Amino acid sequence: MIRSGDHRTHDGKTATQVILSVFRANGLLLAAGDLLAADLGLTAARWQVLGAITLAQRPLTVPQIARRMGLTRQSVHATVNRLVHDGLLDLAPNADHRRSPLVRLTDRGRTSYTAIDGRQAAWVNRLAGAIDRSDLETTAHVLDELCRRLEADSTEDHPQRGEGQGKPMRRPPEPVERTQSSLGRGRRQR
Repeated sequence: MIRSGDHRTHDGKTATQVILSVFRANGLLLAAGDLLAADLGLTAARWQVLGAITLAQRPLTVPQIARRMGLTRQSVHATVNRLVHDGLLDLAPNADHRRSPLVRLTDRGRTSYTAIDGRQAAWVNRLAGAIDRSDLETTAHVLDELCRRLEADSTEDHPQRGEGQGKPMRRPPEPVERTQSSLGRGRRQR
């Protein structure tokens, strides 16, 4: 619960509760993704990398995958290396950047992604079945707006940041479109 003596406005308190719920939902979604994908030898992180490439409909570099997913290049690089080792991805030369190869799905990677996407469809349909569609649409709209504002906020100068003052924030995820694929049906495509 939020302390009553803080300096948040009523809207700020409500937004804080939304943020805390999103943090919790993120953890629960990652755990659900791990469960859905476990017997395929995937984790939620590996699934997300396969999904980023699938949804882009073209090979991507590690930095492009990281931007689309809102993660660090280092974590995506480690995941890509494991997926290459497991034969789900391969690396191809990149004519535009010699040191940043293109990451692409192998046939095995495509098969794994298709299998997990089918499971996700059944899972998300069951999950969303008891929630009114207008509530889901409103939630998606509010989260998209929060993301837009966070992206804009991360590029502005903030002298009141305190300890982090003067340090740039991590680059925000690329703006994305809605899709009907990946872990969260109706989530934004990166």
